[in-house]
Amino acid sequence: MKNLALFGKNNSGSAALSRAAALIFVLTVCGLFCLRLSEEGFSAESVDVKSTVTLSKEDTELSVPEIVKKAKPSVVGISSAFGEDSVGTGTGIIMSADGYIVTNAHVVQNSSDGKHTPAESVTVVLADKSEYPAQIIGADSRTDLAVVKINGKGKNFSAAEFGDSGRLAEGELAVAIGNPLGFELYGSITCGIISALDRTITIDEYEMTLIQTDAAINPGNSGGPLLNRFGQVVGINSSKIISDHAEGLGFAIPISSARPVIDDLIENGYVTGRPRIGISGEDIGEENARYYDLPEGVYVRFIEKNSAADSAGIEVGDIIVAAEGEIIKTMAELNKVKERFGSGDEMTVTVFRGEEKIDIRLVLSEENGHAAM
Repeated sequence: MKNLALFGKNNSGSAALSRAAALIFVLTVCGLFCLRLSEEGFSAESVDVKSTVTLSKEDTELSVPEIVKKAKPSVVGISSAFGEDSVGTGTGIIMSADGYIVTNAHVVQNSSDGKHTPAESVTVVLADKSEYPAQIIGADSRTDLAVVKINGKGKNFSAAEFGDSGRLAEGELAVAIGNPLGFELYGSITCGIISALDRTITIDEYEMTLIQTDAAINPGNSGGPLLNRFGQVVGINSSKIISDHAEGLGFAIPISSARPVIDDLIENGYVTGRPRIGISGEDIGEENARYYDLPEGVYVRFIEKNSAADSAGIEVGDIIVAAEGEIIKTMAELNKVKERFGSGDEMTVTVFRGEEKIDIRLVLSEENGHAAM
């Protein structure tokens, strides 16, 4: 009976045996319950109560008019004022009855020289044309996602139904709703197919994995939904990543990758844990390097005050030619090396300064959503 003493030092053998039997019974019941959940197709995502974006199970396939009727009340127009004479428009998706809305970051903020400046004011226009002032909760330029919130003072807004983008198949129906070219064409619908999945595209020196569709996505559609055949939002459209050289080529951010970003923006106002150097730069390609007699690399144009780069002594005009011993010719390559680390980690970059080649050790800080890379 020595083994049974694990269940209680002072119990008799029979009592310990009873407790052991009870434990085995409980574990058996739990195992059967988990097996049943598995057989019924439940997953951690479908039971996730922490995320604002709850993924729904696929139900009945809908026609295009039925998809539009189901989804359109959750699609909004967004107007962002960046000054007296500068106003931009886009589209958004209501995520919750209390007024959280997802859109594209470039709809609610301007980006230049590594700085991301939020709009001075944001107005949301609902499907019934009622207008609400909105607060920017957070924006992430790297994923081109932002969250804004409106307050209906007790009103329940019409939240969209979200689907699992991981279940999409090439060739299936895709429907986009948005406000192309401004609110004059408010609520326009385009449809096509899922042209490709897991397209890796570099946008602003960062790689993004996207859904490709031939449903028309034009300026003003930014932030609107890409819907599956069940009328569920499976992607967030972005006109920032449309092609200027081909027709029928649009892209959307998959809900599977957008979800954790949205949750972080709501919780913290930015995506936590990302490493940051604190510079903006310009690639020096082979042709310019030869013309100006400079090494190929990343020319440092701007350094954020008190950033990792600033603290380590990187200077404007430095040319970064290596990181962790690897040759660097572009910002995208520098970002790839940086992304192996977390905030607080150390990283070595090699720069040319004048005629001198210098190794600089820096401690990566944390991105806050409004800073340089």
